[in-house]
Amino acid sequence: MLEIVPVIDPLQVEEFRGELLGYCYRFFGCYPEAEDAVQETMLRAWNRGDGFAGQSSVRTWLYRIATNICLDMKRAPQRRALPMDMCGPGVVPDDLAGLTTREAECWVGPVADDRLRVGADPAEIAVHRESLRLAFVTALQLLPPRQRVVLILRDVLAWSAAECAELLAMSVASVNSALARARRTLADHDPADRRAIDDASERALFEAYVAAFEAYDVDRLVKLLAEDAVFSMPPYALWLRGATDVEAWWRGPGQVCRGSRVLPTRANGGPAAAVYHPVGHQRWEPFALHVVDVRDGRIAGLTHFMGPAVFAELGLPSELVATG
Repeated sequence: MLEIVPVIDPLQVEEFRGELLGYCYRFFGCYPEAEDAVQETMLRAWNRGDGFAGQSSVRTWLYRIATNICLDMKRAPQRRALPMDMCGPGVVPDDLAGLTTREAECWVGPVADDRLRVGADPAEIAVHRESLRLAFVTALQLLPPRQRVVLILRDVLAWSAAECAELLAMSVASVNSALARARRTLADHDPADRRAIDDASERALFEAYVAAFEAYDVDRLVKLLAEDAVFSMPPYALWLRGATDVEAWWRGPGQVCRGSRVLPTRANGGPAAAVYHPVGHQRWEPFALHVVDVRDGRIAGLTHFMGPAVFAELGLPSELVATG
C-alpha cells in the first residue's frame, strides 16, 4: 500500500510570512536578519514539503523550521542594544563630529508595522504593539536564545506550554522554568507601567509633533515632551535624558533639520516620522527615522535611526520631490 504524503501548497506557506517576520524580528531585533530567516524558512518549506508529515498544522511546522533557523543563526556573542543600554546619559555636544559611532551589528533596528501580520482582534492588536516596542525588543536580546523563543511563543503568540515543549523538544516543566526566568529578566530591564493606547490621542500628539518639526518650532516641540523624555540616535552612542537636554539638542546640533519634510509612517507598534533633508530645489533625501514612544499623553522617547539604509529596509521612498 502506497503511503500518502501531504502536499504543501506554496500559497498556504506564503500566508504565514507576515507573522513569521514578526516572530523572527522579535528574536533578532533586526529586520534584515529576520527577513533572511523567514526567506530561508520559506525556501526549506517549498523545497522540503515531503518533510511535512501532517502530524501538526502547517503553521506549527513552519514555526519549527523558523525556530531552528533562528537558533542556528544566533551564534555571535554580540547582542543588539540601544545607546541607553551601553552607557549613561551624555551631554549635548556642539556638533556631530565628535560623537562615537558603533557598527550596525550593535544596534536594535526598527520594523515597519505594515511588514507584519496582525489580526483584527483588539486584544491581539494591543499585544502586537506592546511586544514591538523598542524597549521590549531590546530587553528580549538579554535572554539566552531558547528563553527568548519560549517567552515570545508563550507571552506574545499565546502558545501553550505543551506546544512549546513539542516544538523545542523540551519537557513542559523545562518550558515553564525557562519562561519564569525570562519574565524575571524582562521585569528587571523593561519595568515601565504601560497603559492602553488611546489611538485618537496618540494620533493628535503625533500630528502635532510632525507639524512642529517641519516648522522647526522648538517651543512647540518641547511642550510635547514628558519631563523625563529620552532621546537617542543610533549609530551614535550618545543618548540624552530629560526635556531640558532634548531642547538643548534641538537648539544646537539639531538645527541641521531645519527645512526638513516629514513622511508619517508606523514602526514598532507606534507612530514614526521619516525625516527627509533638503538637497536641492524642491527635493529631499532620507536622513533619519524618528520612532516616537508615547506615554500618558506626552512623548516619552525619541529614537532616531540614521541613514538611508533604514528607509530602504522599511520600504520608504528614496526621495521626496515637490509637485505642482
